[in-house]
Amino acid sequence: MSEVSRGTEETGFVEFRRKIRAAEVLSAAMQRLLSDIHFNGKVSVIIQNGQVLKSGYEEGYFRHHSAT
Repeated sequence: MSEVSRGTEETGFVEFRRKIRAAEVLSAAMQRLLSDIHFNGKVSVIIQNGQVLKSGYEEGYFRHHSAT
């Protein structure tokens, strides 16, 4: 493996680890949607070989706003 390629791969992996630690695994659009619907559950994503293999969610509590 060339040094340039190895450096790029290492930089990418460092960025990947940073995003995982910072919980930046969801797109901004998805985060806005979850916030808009007041979702308080659990979202899980399984990635294998760089592709999404499976995703799902467990329902949490939804805060219902009363119409006044």
